[in-house]
Amino acid sequence: MSESNINKNLSVSVPPSGVRGLKLSGLEPLIVTPETNFVNVGERTNVTGSRKFLRLIKEEKYNEALSVAREQVEGGAQIIDVNMDEGMLDGVYAMTKFLNLIAAEPDIARVPVMIDSSKWEIIEAGLKVIQGKGVVNSISLKEGEATFIHHAKLIKRYGAAVIVMAFDENGQADTYERRIEICKRSYDILVNQVGFPAEDIIFDPNIFPVATGMEEHKLNALDFFRATKWIRENLPYANISGGVSNVSFSFRGNDKVREAMHSAFLYHAIQNGMTMGIVNPEMLEIYDEIDPVLLEHVEDVLLNRREDATERLLDLAESFKGDVKSNEKAIAEWRNGSVQERLTHSLVKGIDEFIEIDIEEARQLAKKPIEVIEINLMAGMNVVGDLFGSGKMFLPQVVKSARVMKKAVAYLLPYISPPTPEGGAKKQSWNTASPMLYKALKEKAKEMRNKPTEAEKLLWNVLSNKGLDGYKFRRQHIIGEYIVDFVCLEKKLVIEVDGSIHNLKEQIERDKLRTEWLEQNGFIVKRYSNNQVLKDLFSTVESISRELSAISVATPSGAGGAGKILMATVKGDVHDIGKNIVSVVLACNNFEIIDLGVMVPPEKIIETAIKENVDIIGLSGLITPSLDEMVYLAKEMDKLNIKIPVMIGGATTSRAHTAVKIAPEYKETVVHVNDASRAVTVATNLLQPDTKVTYAKLLREEYDTLREGYLNRSREKNFLSIDEARKNKFKIDWNKFEPVKPNFIGTKTVEVELSELVDFIDWTPFFQSWELYGKYPAILTDEIVGEQATHLFEDAQKMLSQIVSEKWFSAKGILGIFPANTINHDDIELVTSSGVEKFLSLRQQSQKTAGAPNIALADFIAPKEIGKQDYIGCFCVSTGFGVDEKASAFEKQLDDYNSILVKALGDRLAEAFAEYLHLKVRKEIWGYASEEVLSNEDLIKEQYKGIRPAPGYPACPDHLEKPTIWKLLNVEQEIGVKLTESMAMWPASSVSGYYFANPESKYFGLGKIKKDQLEDYAKRRNSSVEQAEKWLSPNLSPT
Repeated sequence: MSESNINKNLSVSVPPSGVRGLKLSGLEPLIVTPETNFVNVGERTNVTGSRKFLRLIKEEKYNEALSVAREQVEGGAQIIDVNMDEGMLDGVYAMTKFLNLIAAEPDIARVPVMIDSSKWEIIEAGLKVIQGKGVVNSISLKEGEATFIHHAKLIKRYGAAVIVMAFDENGQADTYERRIEICKRSYDILVNQVGFPAEDIIFDPNIFPVATGMEEHKLNALDFFRATKWIRENLPYANISGGVSNVSFSFRGNDKVREAMHSAFLYHAIQNGMTMGIVNPEMLEIYDEIDPVLLEHVEDVLLNRREDATERLLDLAESFKGDVKSNEKAIAEWRNGSVQERLTHSLVKGIDEFIEIDIEEARQLAKKPIEVIEINLMAGMNVVGDLFGSGKMFLPQVVKSARVMKKAVAYLLPYISPPTPEGGAKKQSWNTASPMLYKALKEKAKEMRNKPTEAEKLLWNVLSNKGLDGYKFRRQHIIGEYIVDFVCLEKKLVIEVDGSIHNLKEQIERDKLRTEWLEQNGFIVKRYSNNQVLKDLFSTVESISRELSAISVATPSGAGGAGKILMATVKGDVHDIGKNIVSVVLACNNFEIIDLGVMVPPEKIIETAIKENVDIIGLSGLITPSLDEMVYLAKEMDKLNIKIPVMIGGATTSRAHTAVKIAPEYKETVVHVNDASRAVTVATNLLQPDTKVTYAKLLREEYDTLREGYLNRSREKNFLSIDEARKNKFKIDWNKFEPVKPNFIGTKTVEVELSELVDFIDWTPFFQSWELYGKYPAILTDEIVGEQATHLFEDAQKMLSQIVSEKWFSAKGILGIFPANTINHDDIELVTSSGVEKFLSLRQQSQKTAGAPNIALADFIAPKEIGKQDYIGCFCVSTGFGVDEKASAFEKQLDDYNSILVKALGDRLAEAFAEYLHLKVRKEIWGYASEEVLSNEDLIKEQYKGIRPAPGYPACPDHLEKPTIWKLLNVEQEIGVKLTESMAMWPASSVSGYYFANPESKYFGLGKIKKDQLEDYAKRRNSSVEQAEKWLSPNLSPT
């Protein structure tokens, strides 16, 4: 976890967003705004600071060196610092090669690069190949003004930002006065003589060690804080950086003290205006959790508060060597606190063991039961919100807090409002039936139950005995003067199944009056025709299920005082883990959430938003077609002149896509939210009277700038024609390669025990889904998130054991292996028992550096014209059968934590199944790597021969390839996995893809393609260009 997440909500005096702020980019922009937290610079791709990285570069193991960069990005680094300054290295060659390799790795290249060197030729080599807008680290006045100006002009020409050291002809600045003198002089030269953008200047005012025992070092930290504050107040738009670990150099070997020093230093530096820095996240303690005595002694040193501060800290440091954190579970003193203190503790720690006892005590003390929610519980949830907002709590803890909150509210509800109605004439608290007409209506209802229509009978087979999502339905039930066909009283949902008589004018009018009366009494009415139920039962049931999932998530106060937010996963998409997490976080912060669930049509979103008078609409999507659904919805809302702000989120969404594609289609505010921790701040800014107008204006300006920059960069980028790209294809010497004939050709289903999949689970993405960043298993001992990661992992292991032993899910899979050859450059022709099919691949079109090919998946299959028979495989696996049912059961128990947990484990098991089956294919079923011996860690690192890319992912972003797999394998009939109209797989915990066996095959990203390939592709697919454009729009170059 990056330190940026530790210091949220600490004030940083950066210029107002939308005016002038530091703007950097890799594939994605990094813009420093007032809302931006401390920016963490990853330091491990530095040959002077990492022995491992130095060894890999020296041995020219660049692919392994890339993994160091990737780990930093996965660990939360927002910029990666690359340094190749080592006496035995050709620094220019190493910097050029490494940055070129980074550019081909989208998961690394998404963040900006800091080119770090003391040698100008290495810096310039990096500037020539860097992708996006990076940072040069560093220049200074050390060699005089002429050299300083020359370097600054070149950096400006290359379009990079720059770190300026507080260093001049007389040496490094080591006092407050020298720091501000050199920074002021440097700033004036850069801004007034060079014309360098002030917002692109980042000063490093020198962080030196403290507590060295030398008198002249006593003010090292304090002078840095004072200089930082002075720079921010007197040198407009400039930023501040530094290497934080220097400050604790005197305490090498005592990690406990060093961690406390780093955290305390950062706390004060950020308060004074520091915006970014290099610090190892593993060497940080949470500021509020530093031992109070240790913190006092550390801050005495940093702030020079006592003459004997160094001696006192040195003495105290001895007692912290080898210190082990105390186990909080053993501390029970909190039960002796006041009822408010106990409730707050339970909420913050997610402990529900005593919640009913404490809530009852609070109820007895309150004038009204509602006050327990509005005063006691909200006080506790405010603490949760503050801790989460400042990075001192993590998502799993917040979701547990929400679980405790819901149980507390559920306990109080019977005291606040009358019992929930359950129907029937004998229960006088529930007037469903008109007392005067009840007897007659009862006889009629009985008669209708005994003589159902065929459609009613068919639907009742599904709805009866809690057959749909565990909800109880009644049939031919009396409500007022009416008998409804079906009703779920818990959800107040009425289902009417209409015969042809309902098409008559008189009956239409009666139905309208009946529906109006039911809606006035709080019911939702859904009508389906007999024909619809009989001919398409699946769609009918799916529609009813969506209505049931449209749950209004009560806020802690029950009133949604902060605002009402509609949340939905868009049409065709079935993924909702991220959406559910965001909903819980928002609900914990007093927002009322109306969650429409998954696969929600745009009409339903618009209708509900208007009917419920929501303040914000939140849209989520995981697959690329969801992006087009969001664009379509924005257009429709704009046509209807709707004025509700929209928040966009989900794995495939991005700030760039939101700015370029969605925002221009909607006059009102559209904002991308990249994680749950930002959702509350964004929602609050959108709704607060004193911020919403300015915030909306700045967002619009920011997105306009981002869009223009994106389009300009795309115009400047060079592309090859599709014919030229094909000439530069990935070349394999087919004379030296003989494809391995599979042991099995054809299709076969696969069923496996869940217990066999457990060892194949990759746990790193599991933690990422909870916004805990770091690689497994190292994350379990991480100094920042390790404790929470360990608790989460223990909960996951416990549930996983139940999933396996009690068979909560079933694992179903199918695969096929077929003779195949490449034809027409980019198509793969397969021969099956029933004829010939084709897979279509797409080819990279951006102009590459010399010697780099433009790859398509078809390059990995032998061309038909050479006469060598090659092969290809495809598959689909699922562990999703049973996941939704378990998640729904947890939701009914007010347990969001376990509902999200069970879905996350379902996803992990599906990926594990894909890994398991790929192993079986390589070693046995196909057998092209029968001698392979790899550990699970090796499998996660994809060190096997061959690849298993998937439609919708970087190498083959075209989701329209999925129906070909479904046809070849008869997937839906054989294992029950369906495709939605947007090509999402249902159940959601499913994986599909191809098998390529060639040892030279590799994963890659397609990138942007041009119109000539789009038209060629549409012709090959036998579809219109418009249809092809719809599915490939995220990959189309705008020019």
